[in-house]
Amino acid sequence: MTIRVIIADDESLMRSGLKLLLGAATDIEVIAEAADGVEAIDLARRLSPDLVLMDIRMPRLDGLEAAQTLLSDPEHPQVLMLTAFGTDDFIHRALQSGAAGYILKDTPPEELINAVRAAADGTRTLSATALATLMSSRPPASAPGQDPLASLSTREREIAEAVAQGMTNAQVARSLFVSTATVKTHLARIFDKLEVTSRVQLALLVNSHR
Repeated sequence: MTIRVIIADDESLMRSGLKLLLGAATDIEVIAEAADGVEAIDLARRLSPDLVLMDIRMPRLDGLEAAQTLLSDPEHPQVLMLTAFGTDDFIHRALQSGAAGYILKDTPPEELINAVRAAADGTRTLSATALATLMSSRPPASAPGQDPLASLSTREREIAEAVAQGMTNAQVARSLFVSTATVKTHLARIFDKLEVTSRVQLALLVNSHR
């Protein structure tokens, strides 16, 4: 199935580069481009894409506000934030808005394409730099106690560790020689055991207990 994408960025050169890059993937089609948040919302509501690749800093309406508006619609596309700004405030605001991920503009092409695929599938993803920023802004851990990951089986721990490294479900499946469905099943159990609700929360928990 082809992933239909709208690119929202106020720089025409960046939009052209992203369109060329994503167009090289046989399963991704860029169906429109927007130069600001208002245009991104209008195009998304008219064209019903699978995903909007959204810059944060744009005129008229910034990407965070545009994402929040779109994601409040009953039927909405996934939104993947793509930005040059890796500050913890931007990342937290993006994730709180319901964005499917946060990727920096210096992300390698293959990683960006994989992030688009993962986000379109509803999988939250963070670039390694964004995850490191979240980790550095996390308050110091409290006094050592029981390892919360101790409740996980060996396989579940392997999958949790892989997610903490920023791997998508498909990448985890390939590395462990299992199906993507199996990875999803294990993740559901991991989320339940650790009482987390997203891959980002899981990654933070794993990284804070290494």
